[in-house]
Amino acid sequence: MGIQGMELCAMAVVVLLFIAVLKQFGILEPMSMEDSSDSELELSTVRHQPEGLDQLQAQTKFTKKELQSLYRGFKNECPTGLVDEDTFKLIYSQFFPQGDSTTYAHFLFNAFDADGNGAIRFEDFVVGLSILLRGTVHEKLKWAFNLYDINKDGYITKEEMLAIMKSIYDMMGRHTFPILREDAPLEHVERFFQKMDRNQDGVVTIDEFLETCQKDESIMSSMQLFENVI
Repeated sequence: MGIQGMELCAMAVVVLLFIAVLKQFGILEPMSMEDSSDSELELSTVRHQPEGLDQLQAQTKFTKKELQSLYRGFKNECPTGLVDEDTFKLIYSQFFPQGDSTTYAHFLFNAFDADGNGAIRFEDFVVGLSILLRGTVHEKLKWAFNLYDINKDGYITKEEMLAIMKSIYDMMGRHTFPILREDAPLEHVERFFQKMDRNQDGVVTIDEFLETCQKDESIMSSMQLFENVI
């Protein structure tokens, strides 16, 4: 699997891998005819009860039937209604047994754990998924920026971007062709900052990130790749 162009924006890589994992573990199953007969989410078997269906529908761009289908898949994999970081890492380790997905899973978990309480609720999951699959370009890019901004201080540093890039290479780099050199992540980071750091102050702000991405045709194309997944 090639990952050229990741120095511009790894958004497509993030979404593609995440969706692949969800499908592998049955969370993004096709909706069945049974879904249309349910009036509400099934709440009785979980310890954490998600917000009402109507409220989630208002917060996301999913229909009632899509939310019901997503919830069934989520509940099947996460009977308690919550996903902790260890479970998240375990899922990724099973999906990428030949690589080390621990760090990547950690960063992605933090991006979905909106309130930072150490657990992903169904609400967190479905709101994030709605942005990735059906959000506006601006919403998707803000989500990506939040992923890269590890310490959430409003800036992407070279150290943060390098950590993200290394985590992706650790997970899947050995499966790329041609085989990547050890200094490839650093090269990607340097190219990223040459393009994104408009005032060359050593950090990338959300405004710089948004402005540069929206002027790049390849990044804009990647934003549209996953809109019809479910």
